[in-house]
Amino acid sequence: MVEGYCVKCKAKREMASASEVTMKNGRKAMKGKCPTCSTGMYRILGK
Repeated sequence: MVEGYCVKCKAKREMASASEVTMKNGRKAMKGKCPTCSTGMYRILGK
């Protein structure tokens, strides 16, 4: 599981249903949902 920051909960949480995506600028990121409040979460990955 990937850990990300939930802006709504203001806490670091493990992402639910995380998947790797490529942003418009070409960088990779993990996109998922907060298991507590179902808010979308992103985690920008290294190159």
